[in-house]
Amino acid sequence: MGIIAWVVLGAIAGFITNLIMGGGEGVILTVILGIVGAVVGGYLAGTVLKVADVTGINVESIVVAVVGAIIVVAVYRMIGGRRTTA
Repeated sequence: MGIIAWVVLGAIAGFITNLIMGGGEGVILTVILGIVGAVVGGYLAGTVLKVADVTGINVESIVVAVVGAIIVVAVYRMIGGRRTTA
């Protein structure tokens, strides 16, 4: 996939993940976490599960990318934690 397709798929995955998990990471971080999620989801689905691979912008790739993005956001939040101003 080209870089533009990765960015678009990452933005879609990040947006959907934000809707599912909620959050205030911001637009840039949402896209970055979505792109990383697409890579993680593609790796897990293609290598470990042998189910699917992120091959373009289609429904299957979006689902795989969103699952990967959910994993990445969960890990990001566990490591980074929620910062509160008290």
